[in-house]
Amino acid sequence: MHGLRARDHRAGHAGDAFRPRVVRFLVDRCVGRRTAEWLRDHGHDVLEARLLGPDPGDRALLEVAESAGRVLVTIDTDFGELIYLHDVPHAGLVRLPDVPAAQRIAIMSEVVERHGRTLEDRAIVTIRGGRIRISEPPAQA
Repeated sequence: MHGLRARDHRAGHAGDAFRPRVVRFLVDRCVGRRTAEWLRDHGHDVLEARLLGPDPGDRALLEVAESAGRVLVTIDTDFGELIYLHDVPHAGLVRLPDVPAAQRIAIMSEVVERHGRTLEDRAIVTIRGGRIRISEPPAQA
């Protein structure tokens, strides 16, 4: 009987890997509406920066994302500097600096599917030259 429970327990975890993961995102206005709409249409909790009013600036946007527990999606490269050099708190970051608009949805699909759990752990994901790089977040006080 104990062996059956162990099998059932493992099977439950394996099923979790195939269940779509819901990620909370804040999509920067530079990323575009189509990417935000696609994420929303696929069950993610999406807030678009364009709906927050005038552009508050990079630091303020990163702080909004962090306080709301949202992974910031952007094409802007300045956010990495804010996180690593200025220790601005964050809830995760996806940077798409050289990803053409037509490819952003496919890339975000892959990022969420393969790295959803990593995003929940405040990782910094950068897509450059068709490669996905995952960086551990700096320790926050």
